[in-house]
Amino acid sequence: MTLNTPLETPAVLIHRPQLLANIARMAQLAQDKGIKLRPHVKTHKIPEIAQLQLDAGAQGITCATITEAEVFGRAGFPDIFIAYPLHLSDAAKARLNAFPGKVSIGVDSVEAAKNLAGVRADIKALIEVDCGHRRSGVLPDSPELAQIFRALGDRYAGVFTFPGHSYGPGNAASAAAAETTALQACVEKLGGGLSSGGSSPSAALSSGIDEMRPGVYVFNDAQQLDSGACTPEDIALTVLSTVVSRNVAERRVIMDAGSKILSTDKPAWIAGHGFVQGHPQLRISALSEHHATLFWPAELELPEIGAQLELVPNHACNVINLVDEVHVAGENLSWQVAARGKNS
Repeated sequence: MTLNTPLETPAVLIHRPQLLANIARMAQLAQDKGIKLRPHVKTHKIPEIAQLQLDAGAQGITCATITEAEVFGRAGFPDIFIAYPLHLSDAAKARLNAFPGKVSIGVDSVEAAKNLAGVRADIKALIEVDCGHRRSGVLPDSPELAQIFRALGDRYAGVFTFPGHSYGPGNAASAAAAETTALQACVEKLGGGLSSGGSSPSAALSSGIDEMRPGVYVFNDAQQLDSGACTPEDIALTVLSTVVSRNVAERRVIMDAGSKILSTDKPAWIAGHGFVQGHPQLRISALSEHHATLFWPAELELPEIGAQLELVPNHACNVINLVDEVHVAGENLSWQVAARGKNS
């Protein structure tokens, strides 16, 4: 979609040079490791970006929900994995049976595996394994692993995990090692199958697995920067925002981008609610629904009312799901967030 008017703020910007560089870097990393790349498109929810990932060498995509997968299936993406422990209603089974193309799903319980009765036979399932993130998934040494395997029968395709504990400074190496150990142990125990893992912070250290599913690397954000997974120059998504108020004496600056576009995601280990592009130390100290508060350092010139700045959010994935479209910086072009709100 072309744009004919200046952008109203706040607005999400995508910087194409950084986007393409991030895509190419991860594709090359996977190729060098001999690991299949199946990026998680929940980060961007935009078919145009997923196509850039496939063009660069990705061999499939990952989705979080059935409705998200349906958007990409209708857009012609041929090989989709829904990396989530699904327990299907009758309506969800009907949607999967009507799915346009190849799709596989995740399970992490005997109940979910048995509940796949009535789902078409070519839809395979991977068992989710907990490699230390302590969210969903069965432990590698749990008797339930073999029970799920038997319940799946011919539908079994392999095992997957998410090393989400890779987020945070210094965590990537141990999370990557735990991922490899868990997946390899499960594949050996079950006599074969695909091993699927990966996260953006741990991708550079992933080894001994068949495929990886990083997502946020495509944009990067404050979490990736503080985790050590990227540099400030690698950040491809920003939120364009306008200075709407300031207190000169206190050097307090208020931007028109609040939690309804930056999101409220703030892990305990990260400072602030995002930062000003070009100044990673200049963190947003507080968020309201439509206000971002910054205290401007004395060594930097205080911005005027009406000045526009680009803000880097903590978590790019959440930002994308808060807007209908994103704008390609400097190109008079926008992309629709086609899978926005597809949460079921």
